Parts: sequence; structure tokens; C-alpha cells
Amino acid sequence: MARHALGWLVAANMIGLLLAALLLWPGWNEPLAPLTYGRWLPLHLDWQLYGWCALPLVGALLAWCLDLRHPHAVTHARVALAAWSLALALGGLAWLAGVTSGKLFLEWHGWARPLLPAAMGLLWTLLAAHAWWRRDELGRGGRTGRILALLALLVVPGALYLSAGREFYPSVNPDSGGATGARLLASTLGIVAIYGFLAEVLGLGRPARRGWYWGYFVFSAAVCAGIEHGHASHHEPAQVLGLATLLGWLPLAWFYFRGGPGVPAARRWWGAAFVWWSALVGSGLWTFLPGVSERMKFTNGMVGHAHLAMAGLVTSANLAVLIELRALNGRRGFWLWQVACAVHVAVLLGLGWHEAGHEADLFFSAPWTQAVYGVRLLAGAAMLVASVWWWRDAAREGTAP
Repeated sequence: MARHALGWLVAANMIGLLLAALLLWPGWNEPLAPLTYGRWLPLHLDWQLYGWCALPLVGALLAWCLDLRHPHAVTHARVALAAWSLALALGGLAWLAGVTSGKLFLEWHGWARPLLPAAMGLLWTLLAAHAWWRRDELGRGGRTGRILALLALLVVPGALYLSAGREFYPSVNPDSGGATGARLLASTLGIVAIYGFLAEVLGLGRPARRGWYWGYFVFSAAVCAGIEHGHASHHEPAQVLGLATLLGWLPLAWFYFRGGPGVPAARRWWGAAFVWWSALVGSGLWTFLPGVSERMKFTNGMVGHAHLAMAGLVTSANLAVLIELRALNGRRGFWLWQVACAVHVAVLLGLGWHEAGHEADLFFSAPWTQAVYGVRLLAGAAMLVASVWWWRDAAREGTAP
């Protein structure tokens, strides 16, 4: 599992480095045609999301459900992971050929549209079968937890297939002025739910504090349901106040996870994830505020914020998950990744802030914008080196699927 997950991180980072170089030297697009910037971008985005961001969580689910008494348990896990990686590889070929829906992170289109849902369906079938086979060794709580989780996951393949279709909603919504507080709150609560569930699967967190975590989740969900959805403006106080409830997760996440059981080597990665989480919540609320949103929207600042979430929070948490699963030692590359990611995010946020009123400098490659893109390229190269280290470590040390 670690080899699959980190392999996709390396592949997506390599393409990210190419994209950063194309922004610095746009003329390179001409000899690459037709494989220009727009053809490569879906691979970078979707291989990061469905490859690196997803597969460590898949590994946690396999560890939670797999019946290791079954003689073919490891083979089943390897088949599921191979099917997932094959779907991503074939999806990449489709996107390079221009077969795409045009929707960010939902580019699955044409013949490639059913690939990942099919791999998800295969994984779900194996998880359900193994959970059933080991039902005799699980207590009532263990059986109930797995049943509820599998029922929730059952809708995911169909939801992905449906939402990828152009007929479901348009690639560009002409009626939308951007994200609302309600939608941002809902999507962030999805992350909170995933990591809360992950803590249950991995046996992390303080059991005595579980009620506080899920109690505040119910409160936050009620706030999200109670504020206006649809065409709500970020100038409405209710939208800002609703999003501000996320600040409560900063002390609560620390309160819940700190001191819980786990592999000691993973603790610094969990600590880094908490720092990135704090930065994500704080900067997300700040960039939503009236006046700031208008300045930062559709700029490199939003790109920096996305990297803060995925390269900062998710990567740190996923490295911790791999260490918790004993699939990686995680001794190398910690500071290289963290410093390079911080530089990467900082220069993009800074560039985004100064883009307003300096659009010509950006589009006509003024020296100061080229310098920013150059620093970004170097930071991306450092992150690629760290990811290669981890992949090599997993290939040498990992014995699990």
C-alpha cells in the first residue's frame, strides 16, 4: 500500500514540477504540443487526490477490515490496490488525450468515467467480505462500526460516477460568484469527519474525550444546516460567523488527539499536521472575509491555499498514517518537506496578494514574478526529492501490500 501511495505522490510531484517550469518558461509549451499545460494539469491534481491523498486511507480501511486468517488476504489487498492504480494510470492516459469533463478533480469522462468507481466497487466488495469472515472475532461494537462504515462507503462509487458527468452540473457555473460560507464549512467538516473516523480505526485519540469531538461535530453540522445555502454572499454576517465555528476545532483537535496511543515516530508528523490544520483554518477564514476575498479570488493565493491543505495538512497526516500502519519508518525528509512546503505556500500567497493591480506583471513575466515562480520551482524540486526518499524507503522496507 505504501509503495502505491508514495508512487503516486512521486508521479504527481514530477508533473507538478513540470507545470511549475511551464509557468516560468511558457515557451516550453510549443515543443510539447499537444501535451501542453492544460493536458498535464488533471494528472497532477487527480493523482494527488485519488492517489496520494486517498491510498493511505484505503490502507487504514484494509487494516481495519482484512481477515488475516484468510489464506489469500494479502493477495486480495494487492488486487484491490492494483485495480486502483490501474484506474489512475488509464485515467492519466485519457486526460493526456484530452478526454476530460473539464471539472476540477472530476475529470473522469468518456471511456475513463467508470474506471475509478469500478476499482472502488472492487475494494468495497473485498472489505465487506473480509468484515463478514471475521465477524466471529469482533465484538458487537466492532461489527456495528464496520457495518455503518461500509454502508456509508457504498454510495461513494455511484456518487463519483454521477458527479463526474457533464449532465449533472456544468463545468463552469455562470450563476456562481464563488464559494459560500456554508459550502466551505460543509467541505471542511468532511475533513473533520474523515480524521475523526481515522482516529477510531487506528486507535488514536483519547477515548474519554471522544464525546467532545463528535458533540462539537454535531453542533457544527447544525450550524452549517442552519445558515443560508445557494447564492449567499460572503458579505452576510451569518456566512462569516458560520465559517468561524471552525476555529473551535483548533483547541478541540489538540485536546482529543494529544497524548493518545500511537507509534512514537508518527508524533512529529501528527504535530506538523496540526500546525498545517491551524494555518488552513485561520487562512481560510481570513481569505473569505469581505475585501480580502475579492483580492485573493482566482489568484495564485488560492493555489497556495490548496497546497497548504494538500501538501501541508494531508501529506503530514498521511505520512503519520503510514507510520502508524508500520508501512514506513518516516525518519527521513521531515524538515526538507516541511520547510519546502512552507516556502512554496508563502510565495504563492504573497504573489496572490500582490496580483491585484499588477496583472500585467504576471502575464508578461515581469522579473519579480519570475523570481517568485523560480523560488516555487526550487521548493517543488525539494518536495519531489523528499517524496522519492519515502518511496525508496517503502520499497526497501515494506513487506505489507
